[in-house]
Amino acid sequence: MEARAARQPDTIAAIATAPGRGGIGVVRVSGSGLREFARTLTGREPEARVARFARFLDEAGEAIDEGLCLFFPGPASFTGEDVVELQGHGGPVVMQLLLQRCLQLGARLAEPGEFTRRAFLNGKLDLAQAEGVADLIEASTAAAARSAVRSLSGRFSEEINRVRDGLIDLRMLVEATLDFPEEEIEFLEKTRALPRLAELRAQLEGVLDRARQGALLRSGLNVVLVGEPNVGKSSLLNQLAGEERAIVTEIAGTTRDALRETIQVEGIPLHIIDTAGLRDTADAVEQIGIERTWREIHRADVILRLIDADVDRAPTADIDARLPADVERIVVANKIDLRGEEPRRVESNGRVSLHVSARTGAGMDLLRAELLRIAGWHAHGEDVFLARERHLLALREALAHVIEAGEQARALELLAEELRLAQESLGEITGEFTADDLLGVIFSRFCIGK
Repeated sequence: MEARAARQPDTIAAIATAPGRGGIGVVRVSGSGLREFARTLTGREPEARVARFARFLDEAGEAIDEGLCLFFPGPASFTGEDVVELQGHGGPVVMQLLLQRCLQLGARLAEPGEFTRRAFLNGKLDLAQAEGVADLIEASTAAAARSAVRSLSGRFSEEINRVRDGLIDLRMLVEATLDFPEEEIEFLEKTRALPRLAELRAQLEGVLDRARQGALLRSGLNVVLVGEPNVGKSSLLNQLAGEERAIVTEIAGTTRDALRETIQVEGIPLHIIDTAGLRDTADAVEQIGIERTWREIHRADVILRLIDADVDRAPTADIDARLPADVERIVVANKIDLRGEEPRRVESNGRVSLHVSARTGAGMDLLRAELLRIAGWHAHGEDVFLARERHLLALREALAHVIEAGEQARALELLAEELRLAQESLGEITGEFTADDLLGVIFSRFCIGK
């Protein structure tokens, strides 16, 4: 992989382990000419890629700490530059002293994500792989972590590059034929241009589908429980969480503030939000809770509209009228155990109702399955990619250009242009075509030391 820019001339350093106390702490340094840097810090010549016990020395030659020193000469390192890793005891004071010593020796404090950014600029990682580093650190489920590893190892990039290479090959054939307009129809037939374009479209649709699934693993769904007081919202939260997270009483208005709990269903994080019961009230504290409920409702991906199945009256129409029309909604008729009913799913006029019992857990499988359906989840095994929103946008744009190319196939100039635009859209994912300001946004969200 070729370097994307000249190497950075300065040396950076940062504590690479999480804040707080731990058995081990790591200070990472990256730059050029770090062999002498390591020799000054440890008082001995470092060996390439060999972990050696060392004492880390201050300017007076006194020991700050002791531990392991590793030296990775560039370009065979994570960043492509010389890298020194100092593994000492994980106390925050010791780590700060060691970092300050590195700054005394000429390093500057690294910016968030700067080590990974240098790895990208020096051609050690493409942009999708670099984002995989941050996604692996932030993964909230085991499935998300496995998908992030696939991106980090280059599987996502390989799929993108395979489609991009197919676009380039077809584009080259099209452009080579532009000077011979009388042969355009013959070209389309001889080169199987239209079937090849259809194959590229199918490949893109497959990658986009797997990326959408990965986006679900990364961000999950915000599921807000909505209803009048005492319909069983807190009991439902506890049932889904598998433990007593919310206080449940017979007193209406017990829940005064939003309570969040994240659960996993098929590896997808579902952020369940229990809210204050909606009703007219003179209680000032409860009114604040109800205002917060409406704020959560407008941020929801899915609304679980709870009603009491044991009460023979319609739910409050004012609540339903105020619920956002563009947010998926499931009506959950709770407390079927009080009527001796069995759990069931009912669909009418495009609206789904589930009859469940939050107290006994009856119907919870139906609810989980319905949430997965709304999310658009379907099992892909180990083939999904932990995609970001910018990846999905680029894939949709590339697919739109390929579809347009098929519609313009009889005009080779337009066909070639659509293929070029599709290629550029895919190049944005791996960083082949990426603006510097976008790189700044991406890497600023990394933690310091990565």
